[in-house]
Order: sequence, then structure tokens, then C-alpha cells
Amino acid sequence: MDTTKALDLGCGKLPRNDFGADEMFGIDIVDHNLPNIKMADLAIEPIPFEDNTFDIVTGYDFLEHIPALIYNNGIRKYSFIDLMSEVWRVLKPGGRGYFCTPAYPHVEAFMDPTHVNFITTHTLQYFSFPSPTTNWWSQLEGSKEYYGFKGQFAVTEQKWREDIPYHLIWDIKAVKWTH
Repeated sequence: MDTTKALDLGCGKLPRNDFGADEMFGIDIVDHNLPNIKMADLAIEPIPFEDNTFDIVTGYDFLEHIPALIYNNGIRKYSFIDLMSEVWRVLKPGGRGYFCTPAYPHVEAFMDPTHVNFITTHTLQYFSFPSPTTNWWSQLEGSKEYYGFKGQFAVTEQKWREDIPYHLIWDIKAVKWTH
């Protein structure tokens, strides 16, 4: 039987293992000098793991801290889109992404000055299979190419968290085709 590997983004000193993975890894912006936690600034750096490594990638109170857009030496970078491409890249085919973040229209999404990316119930559509609104999807397809998202997710579930009602949960799966 294969070993289940999970990655927790923005994990601090203790990656969360809510899904009972056999092997747990984390990424944080601070170097904690711990064996399974790598340091990386995911707003400007790729996820420091190989393609198709993880069965699960999680992020709790993390996505809102990744800027939607930054400029570095005059070069435009869509950090949030790049991060979602990276999540897709490190997930195995059918791998699960699970994210929980404060979201619009709740004031908690805006209160913390380190929240620089505002998530809505419509944000996930950019990264997932087409919705029934075909005309909207056709317009989005061109922008996906222009803004650089590389990947595809199927939405398992998107819902408001019951115990913290201003948190939006994304439960997604990496869609990858093998040749």
C-alpha cells in the first residue's frame, strides 16, 4: 500500500494533519529548523517539492496572505494564480486540495492588514472545470491563458464553515491526464 503524503502551506511550527496522512510536510515563511518543514515565501517562490508528490495539500488561514498581484523589478507576477498552479503541480493526479480562508462579504476578510488577497465564493471558478454558465466560461478561458494558470481542479465542495461562519472552505481535486 502506498504511503499518503500531505503538505500544509503556511504551517508555522506544526503542520496540520487533519486527514491522517502517513507522512506530513510543511512550508512556512519562517525557518523553524525542523526536518519536515521547508522555508519558502510562496508569494514569490515555487513550492519546493517535485511534481506529483502529494496526495493532499492544505492551507488554513493562508490564501488571504498571498497577494493577487506584485511587481518585482518592473515584472508583473500574479502570485495567487502562480501558487494555485504550484498546488496543482505538486498534487498527484486526483490529489486533494483543502483550503480554509476568511472570505468576502465578511468583515473578517478585511480586518487584518496582512490579508492582501480577498477570496469570494466565485474565486474558485477560475481554477475549476466549467460551470453551467458557458458564456462566462468562454470569457474566462482566455483570461486563464493570459494570467497564466497552469492546471485544472474539480470542485468537490465549497461551503461556509459552520463553526467559523466567515471562513470559506475549498475542497478540490487535481485533474491531470496521463498519456
